[in-house]
Amino acid sequence: MKHTRYSAVIVGSGIAGLYAAIKLEREVNLPNGLLIITKSQLIESNSKYAQGGMVCVMPENKLDSCTLHIEDTIKAGAGLTDRKVAEFISEKSAEVVKELQNFGVDFDRDENNKLKFTKEAAHSVNRILHAGGDATGFCIENALVKYILSKKNITIYEQTLAVEILKDSKNISRGLIAYNYNENEYEVVEAPAVILATGGIGQLYKYTTNPDITTGDGIALAYRAGAIVKDMEFVQFHPTAFALSEKGTMFLISEAVRGEGAKLVNKDGQTFMEKYDKRLELAPRDIVTRAIYNEMRQTKTQNVYLDATHIPEEKFEKRFPTIYATCKEYNINPAKDYIPVSPSAHYFMGGVKTKVNGTTSIEGLYAIGEAACTGLHGANRLASNSILECAVTAYELVNHLKTIDLSKNEFNDKEIIRLIDAYKNDNSFNQKVNIDNMFKELKELMWSNVGIIRNKEKLEKAKEQLEKLSQEFSLSYKCNTRNEYEMRNMLTVAKLIVNFALNRKESRGAHYREDFPEKEMIAKSQQYSL
Repeated sequence: MKHTRYSAVIVGSGIAGLYAAIKLEREVNLPNGLLIITKSQLIESNSKYAQGGMVCVMPENKLDSCTLHIEDTIKAGAGLTDRKVAEFISEKSAEVVKELQNFGVDFDRDENNKLKFTKEAAHSVNRILHAGGDATGFCIENALVKYILSKKNITIYEQTLAVEILKDSKNISRGLIAYNYNENEYEVVEAPAVILATGGIGQLYKYTTNPDITTGDGIALAYRAGAIVKDMEFVQFHPTAFALSEKGTMFLISEAVRGEGAKLVNKDGQTFMEKYDKRLELAPRDIVTRAIYNEMRQTKTQNVYLDATHIPEEKFEKRFPTIYATCKEYNINPAKDYIPVSPSAHYFMGGVKTKVNGTTSIEGLYAIGEAACTGLHGANRLASNSILECAVTAYELVNHLKTIDLSKNEFNDKEIIRLIDAYKNDNSFNQKVNIDNMFKELKELMWSNVGIIRNKEKLEKAKEQLEKLSQEFSLSYKCNTRNEYEMRNMLTVAKLIVNFALNRKESRGAHYREDFPEKEMIAKSQQYSL
C-alpha cells in the first residue's frame, strides 16, 4: 500500500474546501505540501449547483445591518441557532466577500457598477449577492479552481475517496486512507490536519437537488472515527425543484425567482400560500415546503406551479439564464407558462459538531461547509447563508491552523496499524450485494418515511428497513467499489437521521412530526458519538 505525507489534506472540492486550500497555500507553512482529495472531478461539487447567491452584509447596502441579518437567521433557525456563531459569521461576511473578489469572483453589478443585492425567503431586506445571474455557485467554484490549478504546492487526487480516518489510541487524527476507484489502489496519507469538506446528504433521498456525489461521506467518516455529530434530524427540503426533471437529481428553481415576485399556484391556477403564512411565498423554506406538500396531497397531484409570468421574458432570461434555458428545453416560456415545481431534499443542517473554526471533538480532524454543524442554521437554514458559512469557516480554520506546527505528526501507533491492516485484508471481495437495488431501496424508504412529514410509525418502519439493509451489506472496512463505500456511508448517516428524528418528539423547523405537531417550550440540540 502506497504511503505519502502531507502537511494537510482536504477531502472535498466545494467552495469550503477550495477556499480553505487557497488560504492555506498562501498563509500557512506547509513543509510537506497540501493534498486535495475529490471523489469526482475538482470542479464537481454541491456548491457548483448553488443558484441563488451568497448572503453578505456590505457597508454600501444602507438598508441592511448585521443586527438585521442575525435576527433573520435566528428566526429561520426555529430556536436552535447559536447567536454567537450567527454574530461572528455575519460580521465576517464583508471581509470574506472582498477576499473572494480578489481571488477572481465577479459578483453581478448594475449599470453603475454597484453590487446587486436580491431578496429571498425569510430575509427582511435585499442582501444576497449573486453571480452569472443564477449561477453563483458555479462562478465562485470556477474562479477558485482556476486559482488552485496555478499553484505547485497543491496536489490533487481526483476519482479518489477518503475511506477511513487514521485516529491513534490518544484520540488524535493522524491522516487517512484514500482509495482511487479507477486504479483500484489504496494509499495511506499521513497528515497532522485532516479537513472534511465533503458536502451534504441529498442522495439519501429519492428526490433531491444535489448531485450524485452527496452521500454523506465526511459525516460518516467522522462518526466512524468517534467524532460527535449534531442535529442529524434536520434535513431541509427545497420547495421548488423543477418537477419535469428526468434525472435522479432534480433541477433547482431558485428561491430568488420568488424573491422577484413569482407566486405559487395550484392546478387550477389559484394561489394558496395565504392559507399557510402571512409572509406568503417568502415564508421560511420549511413552511413553504409543507404548504406545497399539503396542496399536492389535497389535489392529488404530483406538483404545483410557479407563476412568474409578470416578469418580462427578456428580464427573466437575463436574471435567471440557467433556469430560463432549462425551461425552454421543456418548451416552457416562464413569461407565458407556469413552471411545474415540487419539493426535493436540498440541504443538511446537521453534521459533524464543530466550532466556527472547523475544530471537531477529535484533535487534528476538522470539518467545514455542509458536512459540519456549527449551530448557524439551527433547525432550518436561512436562504443563501450556506455559501457564507462555507467561506467564513474556511477562513477561520486557516487562522486556527496558523497556530499549529504542521511539520510534526506522530504516526506509529497500534490503533493506526490496526486500521491499515483492516484495509490490507481482501475478505471484502467475497461479498455479493446488489448495490443498485440497495441504493433505490434506501432512497425510497428515506423519502417515504423520513421526509417532509414524519411520525413514529414511519420512522420505526425506516429503522427496521435500514437494519435489514445493514445486515445484507456487511462490509465494515474494505469495500470493492466506490458505490459500496457510498452505500456504507449512506447507511451510517441514514440510521443517524432516523434515530435523531425518533428522539425529537416535537415539530421544529425542517423536522415535522404529525404525531407531535407542536414545539416544545425549550429548544434543545441533540448530539451523539460512538
